[in-house]
Amino acid sequence: MSGDDDSSGWQLTESDPGVFTELLKTLGVPLVVDDLYSLDAEALAELQPVHALIFLFKWVGGESNEPSSGGQYDPEFPGFFAHQVVNNACATLAVMNAIGNIPGLKMGPQLSELLSFTAGMDPQTSGMAITSADWLREAHNALSPPSAISLEGLDLPKTTEDAYHFIVYIPYAGSVYELDGLKQAPVKHGVYSESGEGWVAKARDVIQARIATYPPGAVEFSLLAVHDDPLPRLQEQLAQLQAAGRQAEAGEVMMKLSNENAKRERWAFENSLRKHNYLGFIHALLLNMAKAGKLEAATEGARKALQERIERKKKGELMDED
Repeated sequence: MSGDDDSSGWQLTESDPGVFTELLKTLGVPLVVDDLYSLDAEALAELQPVHALIFLFKWVGGESNEPSSGGQYDPEFPGFFAHQVVNNACATLAVMNAIGNIPGLKMGPQLSELLSFTAGMDPQTSGMAITSADWLREAHNALSPPSAISLEGLDLPKTTEDAYHFIVYIPYAGSVYELDGLKQAPVKHGVYSESGEGWVAKARDVIQARIATYPPGAVEFSLLAVHDDPLPRLQEQLAQLQAAGRQAEAGEVMMKLSNENAKRERWAFENSLRKHNYLGFIHALLLNMAKAGKLEAATEGARKALQERIERKKKGELMDED
């Protein structure tokens, strides 16, 4: 669960493919993450092979601890599963619960050592071991916006913000599993067919059933796919097509490569913005506005805009934003 308590040292993480891909890169895992806007076969086919699906949803306190979407707890699950023992760690925990169950996956030495260390541990102890790893917490926090201003001691009224939670769906031993660090055990959703779309067809049914429990039009969830990096495959295809003189097909692959590289550049730019501390810039801007005699008018304009926003929210004209 991601809430407003950061006393554990773990900060909130955005549900953003660039953030998750950078985390995997830091862990030495050669996989990437992409947004899924549709669960249809065509959308998923573009990303195959898909190794895991990360699902983000609004967490509501007091929810039933029963398995979701008709699944059954599997306390004898032989794979890797860790509980979430601190707030705000659910994003990295979902990633760990996914990559800890992908056979033969290449990974960095620190991650390999951590997973080996937790082998044979119960979920609670595994969760404690994971969240006690300083290097993993630093990797998790690296793409969280810096918090340079503290409101502690100002006696401001406390507000309750919506909490969101990451879980993961994976294929394991012929069945689709849901791994939720807040649940007592992995949830088994039944076997899947190896033919056709494979495990993602079964996962689609499970996720759609879960989404159907939300009110019509609700947008309080998102879905990310963890899959192989397409760049090496596309580069190999391009070389083969060019060598065979199939220029038209090579042009199509070049377009895909260009789009993929452009996406990586956008991710890198957005991640650099997330890492930057804007406090110095804001201070300099306010100082120069004050010297130019523009700060008072700008402050009054901001107060007016805020009041209008509050009034619109009271009338139900404005949705809450995270």
